[in-house]
Amino acid sequence: MTTYSLADTSRILRISPARLRYWERTELVRRSALSGDQPAFAFRDLVCIRTILALLEEGIPLRRIRRSVDRVRERIPELDQPLGALRVWLEGSSRVVVRHEGALLEPDGQLVLDLELAPPSEDDVAPFPLPAPRKAPQEADFATALEWFERGCQLDANPATLDQAICAYRSALQADPLFADAHCNLGTAHFSRGERELARGCYEEALRHDPEHVEANFNLGSLLEEEGQREAALHRYKAATRADPLFPDAQLNLALLYEQLQLRRKAKEHWRRYLQLAPEGGWADIARKHLGE
Repeated sequence: MTTYSLADTSRILRISPARLRYWERTELVRRSALSGDQPAFAFRDLVCIRTILALLEEGIPLRRIRRSVDRVRERIPELDQPLGALRVWLEGSSRVVVRHEGALLEPDGQLVLDLELAPPSEDDVAPFPLPAPRKAPQEADFATALEWFERGCQLDANPATLDQAICAYRSALQADPLFADAHCNLGTAHFSRGERELARGCYEEALRHDPEHVEANFNLGSLLEEEGQREAALHRYKAATRADPLFPDAQLNLALLYEQLQLRRKAKEHWRRYLQLAPEGGWADIARKHLGE
């Protein structure tokens, strides 16, 4: 079975690694395969991720996608990959349905249309949004924060929309000031604009709320290394690898930093780990040279 690393999946589906890691942490997506002894994405996992992206492109909020998946798991437990079965009934419609055993169902299990018996009619395809459950104020605020966060993720890869992304992340944090992922991504957006002190403050704030946040530790480590604070950078890279031993970039930066510090034995340890996680590519070739392979 073909498997895909996080980097492969990010490149193939054109989604940022940070966004993909966030979806993993919040259990929206998962790695269902193994590459050697390491978790990896299978092709069906990529299909599920692409489904999320397609639904987002149709204007379906992420919180509603999550709610639909939860309903399908509850109502149709025999469906192995509920996320991959979700779709919008018609382009431009807000009606989310799931395909199961030749029929389209609402996520709560209600039959929409038996595809084997009848073609769609105008009544069948009329937009009919899923009812939103009543939420306590705190839950509603968190849902709003997620929507703004997703908006920021859609905008921060393009320099032309970076200002809009920053506004989106700030709106997410107004709704939920404890949202570590939003603090981290806001920091990266500031860093992209050359605002290093603002970026550093955002990373530190993310770590105040989540000391094991992988990207915040890694990004702060990179910033500290560029400023010549090598010991502080080592501390942050190590924290990133403790939080996620499968994060190849942290292993790579540790190897490079140990090389600069003339600690070759420590460097080789991380070159080996990097090769286990990313055996192909230019940095893998460099790792083999350092290991004498």
